[in-house]
Amino acid sequence: MIRVSLSDLEEQALRSSLLLRIQVRRPFNLWALRLVVADYLEPEKVRILGEMKAWAYNQTNGLQLDTMRVSASAPGGVGHLVWAATMAWALENTPCSKARLLAIRDEERQHKRLVNYFLKRGFYTVREVGSAPMDLPLRMIWGGAGELMVADCKEVFEKSYRLWSISQADLPTH
Repeated sequence: MIRVSLSDLEEQALRSSLLLRIQVRRPFNLWALRLVVADYLEPEKVRILGEMKAWAYNQTNGLQLDTMRVSASAPGGVGHLVWAATMAWALENTPCSKARLLAIRDEERQHKRLVNYFLKRGFYTVREVGSAPMDLPLRMIWGGAGELMVADCKEVFEKSYRLWSISQADLPTH
């Protein structure tokens, strides 16, 4: 078991010339999260390299992942840092032990790439979200149809942290 905290990740990011910041709001007894990884262009100007948007509620399966983006210009490892930091935040600050997301089905080839990416992260498919009446709430939340996928937050954290650690050797340090 890896024992690394969110503040440890922030320090590691800084040593790799990256800035890891988290914004959390608590509307309606939910946690609304926006996590970003950036680098400095100037002392007062940053460029966002990666981000995750999510929300959580007071249940063990309450971490809902909404948006994950990594810039094409981001150095290797930024995506791993985003995942590791998101899971570290959830494990340290919420009762969540499971995370879920919807691999949106728009263009078939892109959908397959998304599903494979999430499978490698440690997610597994729970069910297909389509046009059935019972799917309407999920379609409204995530904005489309696709595969509902779930993962254990600790497993995603550990896998992502290992990959982040390996990638740090390739990042510049100051």
